[in-house]
Amino acid sequence: MSSAQLSVLVGKNFACIKIAGRANFASSPDFKTLLNELVQKSFGHFIIDLSECVLMDSTFLGVLAGFGMKLNLKGAPVGPGVELHNATARVSDLLENLGAVHLFKLTNGTLQLPADLKACTPESINPSHEQIARTSLEAHQTLMAMNPENVARFKDVAQFLAEDLKSLEKSS
Repeated sequence: MSSAQLSVLVGKNFACIKIAGRANFASSPDFKTLLNELVQKSFGHFIIDLSECVLMDSTFLGVLAGFGMKLNLKGAPVGPGVELHNATARVSDLLENLGAVHLFKLTNGTLQLPADLKACTPESINPSHEQIARTSLEAHQTLMAMNPENVARFKDVAQFLAEDLKSLEKSS
């Protein structure tokens, strides 16, 4: 299954990440690694350009929600530190239904970026099956912790992922 292509523009304390394609479990470890690296480099404001994101699964959304929660806890300057730009109706509905929309500022229209941005190419960590399972489990645990209504939706998925991860850890 093909996964999302990530491209990044950075400026002073600011990063814009464009997600093109299918934002799914396979691209989630790379996305999570990228976000953590940008935070470690003291970036505080993020725009996630979703204009070319055709699909977002629950794992990717869980990683995104976890990041939104983490940044909001750190005290973003004014409101949410993560702006989701040009999310499709399907992605917006998913954010609303899973109780994650409050973590983000949703914007639409032409993206206005500062002129002094530079492109950087995120490297894939080529995640193993174990890394994908761990990221998926953590993402679903985040969604369940964030909104009690999500427990019924994801408890079976989380249980399967936990068993899969345990099996993978034993065999490695």
